[in-house]
Amino acid sequence: MSKKILVIDDEASVCSMLKKFLEMKGYAADIAVSGQEGIDRVRQNAPAIVLLDIRMPGMDGVEVLKEIKRIDKNVNVIMITAVNENEIGKKCIELGAYDYIIKPFDLEYLENALLVKLFDIND
Repeated sequence: MSKKILVIDDEASVCSMLKKFLEMKGYAADIAVSGQEGIDRVRQNAPAIVLLDIRMPGMDGVEVLKEIKRIDKNVNVIMITAVNENEIGKKCIELGAYDYIIKPFDLEYLENALLVKLFDIND
C-alpha cells in the first residue's frame, strides 16, 4: 500500500505541523510550499493522497488540482482552506477533489478522511 502523502501549502508552519502529524501516524509525508513545487513532487513521487491549500500566491489550489488530475486522475486530493468557501469547495469536488477541510484542522477528521481513501485505494 502506498502511504505517501504530499502536503502543498504556502504556510511553512502548516506544512511542518501536518508533516509531523502524518509521520507520527506512520505515513511517509512530503511537503511543498508552492503550487509548482507541489506539481513537481506529484510527478516525481506519485503520492497516494495530496493535501492541497486552496489559497496560495501565484498558482492557486484550484489550478494545482487541475494539473494534478492531468498528471494522474487517480491521485486523491483533499483541499484545505483557511475560510469556509463552500462555492470553491464544491468546484474543487467537481474537479475531482475527494474532500475539503477548513483550518484550523480537526486532525481526527483528517485522519479518518485519509484512512477512508487509503482503504479505497487497496480495494
